[in-house]
Amino acid sequence: MLDEFKKFALRGNVVDLAIGVIIGAAFGNIVSSLVADVIMPVIGAVTGGLDFSNYFIPLSPKVTADTLVEAKKQGAVLAYGNFLTITLNFIIIAFVLFLAIRALGRLMKKEAEKAPPVSKQELLLAEIRDLLKSRAEPR
Repeated sequence: MLDEFKKFALRGNVVDLAIGVIIGAAFGNIVSSLVADVIMPVIGAVTGGLDFSNYFIPLSPKVTADTLVEAKKQGAVLAYGNFLTITLNFIIIAFVLFLAIRALGRLMKKEAEKAPPVSKQELLLAEIRDLLKSRAEPR
């Protein structure tokens, strides 16, 4: 059973997935910092010092605090400012991934265009393969 687990864990797909998760987590931290430390302060400065992280709606009459941290200690709150920040994080991550996948697709397309043309022998072999496959299929 241990040998089977080693085979599974060391297959290329599993290792690639693990590397992707680790890099994705690090990338998520970078984007979170970008949003929290760069984008949101700029938006706050443009909008007159608004801090989205402290936007909340008290759900309990006991909540009288002005900051989200203190309000959570007093009772239930709806922290929609934090939700806006996390949503902005997601949009930025999704857009950057879209750009990366698009660039990768273009690179792969260029590589495919560079591939040598298929020879006549390869074409004939492909036709023979397809004919044999069509004869072997039940009708």
